[in-house]
Amino acid sequence: MSTSADQVARLLALIPYLRARPGITIAEAAAAFSLTQKQLMSDLWVAFMCGLPGGMPGDLIEVDMDAVEGEGVIRLSNADILSKPLRLAPHEVGTLRLALQAVREIAGPESYAAIDSASAKLATMSGHDGPVAVVSMVTGDETVRQALVDALEARQRVRLTYEGGARGDTTEPVVDPAAIMMRDGYAYLEAWSLDRSGWRSYRLDRIVAVDPTGAGREDHGTPPERTEWLSDAAAEVTLRVEDPAWWITESYPTSSISGSLVTLRVVDPRWLRQLVLRLGADAEVVDPPAAQDEAVLAAREALKRYEAWSGSGGVVADERSV
Repeated sequence: MSTSADQVARLLALIPYLRARPGITIAEAAAAFSLTQKQLMSDLWVAFMCGLPGGMPGDLIEVDMDAVEGEGVIRLSNADILSKPLRLAPHEVGTLRLALQAVREIAGPESYAAIDSASAKLATMSGHDGPVAVVSMVTGDETVRQALVDALEARQRVRLTYEGGARGDTTEPVVDPAAIMMRDGYAYLEAWSLDRSGWRSYRLDRIVAVDPTGAGREDHGTPPERTEWLSDAAAEVTLRVEDPAWWITESYPTSSISGSLVTLRVVDPRWLRQLVLRLGADAEVVDPPAAQDEAVLAAREALKRYEAWSGSGGVVADERSV
């Protein structure tokens, strides 16, 4: 379905295109704009009734409809007011250049020349030599990224060496890669995990190695859309936070903030335990209480191990920190 707004936008590009190519055939013009010949004819009849205010014959765009219908060629005149193609506005150029930066971050080296050339051409349109802004993204090692692109193109199953970040463990999941996506400044691999029998997201900067298994990947359908950082299975945990720990509201996804209470969404209890230990006296788990108890037990166990290791037997800890 084509709306009137779509048709106006199309005519603003179509009229200067046709004016620069007198005698072009209906078939050629329709193909250039990915239209059917019927749609193009409809546009030409609208153009025939457009022009400058006044509506007199000399004010309107002239389209030789006899030639269109009889010979299948387009001859258009009296359209000097629309002789130049539309130009992008500065903010549109800036948006496209930022998008190209994002593409460059996850593309392979063989694409750099084309991307840089397109960005340079856009720069001449905006009058700026350099980008008006810079995209900051974490996309991991270029070798890893290229190996994933190769696996996607070859439809290969791969084994990842994956560092678990806050969890502190390294795993080697076997996955069927489906797509590389950008979310919140990070590049992720969307893949079907053979170990978990489900879709999983893997941050590219935590993938250490990609090894082909020699098997082809299976078709598991389309990866789920992830509009949020965490899945619906994530549990909500509320902490009472002091000023020195307020940085967590800018670093981690939050469900709500009310006064000194911050509610986080947590998938892995081990990650929460490490966060609470790190914050010490500057944060306290309000709900669920069991999460705070686990952190306290972990802190006391750490102190016991430290005492045994140091041999001092006199390490004193502030109860508030545990």
